[in-house]
Amino acid sequence: AEELKEYFSQFGSVQRCQLPFDKDTGFHKRYCWIKFSTPQDVQYVFQKDSHILEGAKLTLKQQPRRRRSQRQDRSE
Repeated sequence: AEELKEYFSQFGSVQRCQLPFDKDTGFHKRYCWIKFSTPQDVQYVFQKDSHILEGAKLTLKQQPRRRRSQRQDRSE
């Protein structure tokens, strides 16, 4: 997780980096979530054509931003 955070920090301020692990195997699950401080930081990440970390090409997907009003609507 620290390597991912360090890599993505070149695009902006990383607030959180979560890399889930499989409890049975002890290996990571081959995906992670990275939260940036601003939407502009996210755009910087997607402006680069490809991302390679430790010899592996990363596939990126952007999760839609949730607004507080959407969260409240779902809880009702």
